[in-house]
Formats: sequence, C-alpha cells, structure tokens
Amino acid sequence: MVKHSQSNETREQGKWGDAPTYNRVILFGGVYSNYISLEYLLKECQKMDAEAIFCLGDIGGFGPHPNRSYEHLQDTKVTTLAGNYDLSLSQGLDDCGCGYTDPRDNHFAQISYDYTFQNTSQPNKDWLITLPRLIRFRLADLKVLLCHGSPRRTNEFLWDSSSPDHLLHRFLEDSGADVLCFTHTGLKWYRRLTGNRHTVNVGVIGRPENDGTPNVWFTLLEAREQDLKCFFLPLDYNHSRLIDEMKKEHLPSEFIETIQTGWWTTCTEIMPFKERLRGRF
Repeated sequence: MVKHSQSNETREQGKWGDAPTYNRVILFGGVYSNYISLEYLLKECQKMDAEAIFCLGDIGGFGPHPNRSYEHLQDTKVTTLAGNYDLSLSQGLDDCGCGYTDPRDNHFAQISYDYTFQNTSQPNKDWLITLPRLIRFRLADLKVLLCHGSPRRTNEFLWDSSSPDHLLHRFLEDSGADVLCFTHTGLKWYRRLTGNRHTVNVGVIGRPENDGTPNVWFTLLEAREQDLKCFFLPLDYNHSRLIDEMKKEHLPSEFIETIQTGWWTTCTEIMPFKERLRGRF
C-alpha cells in the first residue's frame, strides 16, 4: 500500500443534458461487506417495481468476505458510485480515508481496512477504479445528484443536526440539482428545503443504525412532476448468519456486537451530540 491521499480527480456519470429519467428508484449506502443483507435487499427490490437501483459507495469494510459484495453488485443492475473505502482500495492507500478523528475509532477503522484490503481481489480493485464519484439523473422533473459524503468531499459527514440549510442549498446551487442524496454517516435523514429542494441521507445496509435493532435501512424515492416522496424502509435479514461468518474470520468482537445488538461500539466519537445521545455509548 502507498501513503498518500485519495486522488482529487472527480469521475462523474451523466450530465443534466443526457441524464436518464425515472419516477421510482431505490438507493442505499454502506454495504460494508454485508453481502447477506445485500442479497436480501436485491430480492426485495424485485418486488418493488423500481426503475433503477443505486449504491452510494463503501462496499467493503467491517464485515467478512468483501469480494462477495463486489461480485453481487457487478452481477446485477445496481449502478454504483465510489465511497472513501472504494477509492482507498482502488488506489492502494494505507487507510480507509474515513475521516475519523478519535484514536480508538481510527484503530478499529484500520483493522477493518487492512482486512478488507487483504481480502479484496485485484480484479475487484480494478473494478473499483472505474466507479464514478458523482451520479446524475432526473426523477420526473427533479434533477438528482448522488454522492457519497458530499459533492465537495467523499468523506464529509453530513449529519442532520449539524448540516445547516445554507450549506445544503449551496451544494444544490453549485451542482444545479434539486435533490442531493448521500450516505457516509450511517444515519438516514431527510430535509425539505425552500424552493422545492431536498436532501436525503439514504442510510446504510451494512450495519444497524445505532438504534438497538439489528435491521438495516434503505430508501425509496418517488416523484411526480415536482412532488418528491421519500420513504425509509427497514430490511430484516439473517444477521445471525453474518455473525457466524464474522467470528470465523476473527473480526473484532466490537464489530460483531454491533450487528448483534444494533448499537454502535465504534465510530461514535465523530457524531454530533444530538446523534450520539440516541445510542447506548
């Protein structure tokens, strides 16, 4: 691995002039090598009449057998963009570029990244290189921009309690979008802004939402002309099977406890006060 920062080159998929148009789409982030929840989600998607499915990055991390998640996405019609994990893996960097500031969180992030790097095949690293950082499409008459953290930085944390409207408006104005969708924090939220603009953190399917339940979350967006509807949907999957595989791979007990209990045991120090109050730790 090499010690340098992620490339600033921005790969984009689609321009507004030729962006595809949909009326009903499914979005999710943070697979975190939880290929079992990904399998369950893809089965659910078949029942929902969505015209397109989008993964907003961070395919590896935390869980076992990362190659299985990459291969599921490549074998299906899921359009995928690059998260910070994916960029680091594809560039051979020495850490995940997650953006944590706490030494304990960085310690566990390094364990997760090293395992993922060692267990990701070169063909899959080559595939990650091809993923865009931004994706554009239209949802009826609304222009939608997808990113991982924010349009300006892949590992930026946009929390509900600490993301002011003026910042979100600026992201939308700079990109020419009406709807901004992102992930990275692991906590879903939606906000309608003035001028019929919208921001959506689509959640993650790789681990629970620090709410004491083992299920994970994904997002359904629907639009008719200028009316946007956002639905956050829980996904119940066989998390006991995931726990068994994590134990066999000797992943940290802290990661396993989160899958089992629904409470985060790591990656909490970066959270703002209001979000952290909702958890156990």
